[in-house]
Amino acid sequence: MQVKYKLPSLVMLRDDRAGRGGESADMIKDIVVNLPIGASRDAAISFAASTAARLGAHLTGIAFVYEPLLPVMVGMYRTPAIIESQRAENARIAQDAVVKFEEAVRLAGISAESHKIETPVTDAPAVLARMARRFDLTVIAQPEPEQPALARLLVEAALFESGRPVLVVPYIHAAPLSLDRVLVCWDGSRNAARAVGDATEFLVAAKSTEIVIVTGEAAKSDELPGADIARHLARHGAKVDVKGIAATEIDVANTILSYAADASADFLVMGGYGHSRMREFLLGGVTRGILASMTVPTLMSH
Repeated sequence: MQVKYKLPSLVMLRDDRAGRGGESADMIKDIVVNLPIGASRDAAISFAASTAARLGAHLTGIAFVYEPLLPVMVGMYRTPAIIESQRAENARIAQDAVVKFEEAVRLAGISAESHKIETPVTDAPAVLARMARRFDLTVIAQPEPEQPALARLLVEAALFESGRPVLVVPYIHAAPLSLDRVLVCWDGSRNAARAVGDATEFLVAAKSTEIVIVTGEAAKSDELPGADIARHLARHGAKVDVKGIAATEIDVANTILSYAADASADFLVMGGYGHSRMREFLLGGVTRGILASMTVPTLMSH
């Protein structure tokens, strides 16, 4: 069941000032993209290039060159030749990713640079998180089902340890950035508020933005669900509507993704949730479900 809330006209109309230029949000000017290493697809690269072009941002591509990692039994008999052979292969794979990045950059006609970073596999997530702190936005691909756990750890580190928003691109995604219909998942929480703030530039540029509230959970505030944040975005110049969606037989993540498909949404904004334990984060259920089954590019903040 979907519930459409009646809001003041301020919320339903885009502020005229936004269409005249010069007063819209202008926050994202420095983007970093993690270049997929050994993945069968490279959706994040072309999507990051199109995003940088749309926002007039500089794009930096990061390719990890992993240090040789050999099985224990092989390690007992490892020779310099074997180690160097694997190092050369890892460097070749990283260079392939850089070549794809440079071609995407050329086609997009944007300001960009690329870097190859040598690191042990186990250190890569922390290295990415530290680097992401120096950028406005990190773009990274959704882990493919058959990829090693490292791909998931890279996403989690960028989300939970960088202090910056992360734009996750479905690994099957092929289209450039589109902001025809944007969905914002809103529950009044700190993480949701952070995501809205980080995504304001996208929301102002969108043709249509829907604040979506899943009504199967207890409200985290006593306000009319979504009304205050809708008014806030309207004052920035966003064209906003608010809808409530009842989660009944399926969980919240699938409720959101099902509605996104029905609404032909092309961009999703949500807070990223996790639980800290011994400085390691465990993904919250909704975040985990979205990352596993996402169908549209999703901006997350924590």
